[in-house]
Amino acid sequence: MKKRQPKPLTGKGKASHKPERVTFSLEDLIEHRRHKISSWKHLWNTRLLVILSSPLIYACVLPFLLVDASVSLYQFVCFPIYGIPKVRRKDYLVFDRGVLAYLNTIEKIGCIYCSYANGLLALITEIAARTEQHFCPIKHAHRLATTSSRYDKYLPYGNARAYREQSEAVAQDYTDIAPDAE
Repeated sequence: MKKRQPKPLTGKGKASHKPERVTFSLEDLIEHRRHKISSWKHLWNTRLLVILSSPLIYACVLPFLLVDASVSLYQFVCFPIYGIPKVRRKDYLVFDRGVLAYLNTIEKIGCIYCSYANGLLALITEIAARTEQHFCPIKHAHRLATTSSRYDKYLPYGNARAYREQSEAVAQDYTDIAPDAE
């Protein structure tokens, strides 16, 4: 199957700002359609407990929307005050699976939901990382399972002198973020 891939991630894992539109050949589209399962057949083959638990999954969209609005307002108001570069939503909220011909309507709705939820959580993580860099740029004493994109800039745990001498510089060090990322 031949298809044009979107531009790969560039730099420090940041998404390209102008991704190419992904296109598929006619041969690929025919192949995709052959692998599509109708929504009815999909439901028929889904376990009853999965169907019954689905409303619980989708009910989480309400708290996600509330958190999204709150964090967006926070970033819009506070980041300019603190001199923190804003995080671009379009680098995190990507809805590109809806054009895949092998997905039925139920699967496409699921992909939209997952893209939103996971993208939103990644966006919030980046907003929190930039906030933490500004207010509390201290590494933890214990190893973390994962660290934020800003963690390498943080100061060593327990080094009071470094904190007092360098915290202000670290709080303002966003030189690795392109100015157009705001």
